[in-house]
Amino acid sequence: MLKEASLSSLAVRFLGSAAIAVLMIGAFGLPGAVQATEVRQQTKVPPQGNEHLKPTGKGWGERDSTSSSASKFAKPGSNGISYHGGPVMLNTVKMYYIWYGPWIFPTDTTQTLLNDFGGHIGATPYFNINQTYTDSTNAAVSGNVTLAGSTTDAGTSISLSDADIKAVVSNALLSGVLPTDPNGVYFVLTSKEVTASSGFCTQYCAWHTHGAINGQEIKYGFIGNPARCPSSCSAQTTTPNDNLGADGMANLIAHELAEAVTDPVFTGWYDTRGYENADKCAWKFGATSTASNGAKYNVSWGTKWLLQQNWINAIGGYCTLAKP
Repeated sequence: MLKEASLSSLAVRFLGSAAIAVLMIGAFGLPGAVQATEVRQQTKVPPQGNEHLKPTGKGWGERDSTSSSASKFAKPGSNGISYHGGPVMLNTVKMYYIWYGPWIFPTDTTQTLLNDFGGHIGATPYFNINQTYTDSTNAAVSGNVTLAGSTTDAGTSISLSDADIKAVVSNALLSGVLPTDPNGVYFVLTSKEVTASSGFCTQYCAWHTHGAINGQEIKYGFIGNPARCPSSCSAQTTTPNDNLGADGMANLIAHELAEAVTDPVFTGWYDTRGYENADKCAWKFGATSTASNGAKYNVSWGTKWLLQQNWINAIGGYCTLAKP
């Protein structure tokens, strides 16, 4: 999950002094810094002694509800992240978009931009960071991704519970509008009018999970629209493609997709605090360039994007924008 984060020097450079004034009177911080976020993540469920937390998909760990602790299944490693014996997504991942809410296409360019993003992310040096993660047979995540389909759901609610979000995915699969694909990752992308009642804009910006739908174990997630709460879920107010919602959602998709392929059912790769690979680098962007409109970006495919770094499972582990 990509949590909302608080102020850092990076956010200051991106957002400027006006945003700092907002921060001083606001309840939530600005993306860019992980210091305050890490405090919230660590204290959400305080570890006790050598306790090993498991991920929730929302960016913080929780105690294992089973009789055995998560640490029992962990394979010790030296890269700051451990393998817990479960599957990773080895084959080409098929990504599906479900556009939920009163989107206005094509006036709103978000669909065009994120279709372009989803069509280009696979096999990039950026996404190939995930190839450093393997399963119990030492088979690696492929790094290949295709944008395999999309549909729209105008919906009737502007506040979705976690169960509602699963129902949106289920409706798309049960109706046959989208295929029931166990090798797929389904993202519910919401318009700026829509919120998620379990904590969008206050506890998280996006999340991923899994569940039984139409007789298959399906991976899916929620991608909130940063245009609803820019100070919580966007790293900058001027963005590379002049669409704050789309540019922010691209960053959220990159985060959740990386976690879905390396820890699809929460038995794969995560650290002792329950942080998955992308959680360990949330709101860390590395070196950036400046676009003609003044926005920062750090990768280019199809167009320019500002994406957080991801945790590489090699050489001790570190945040990076590309597999070496």
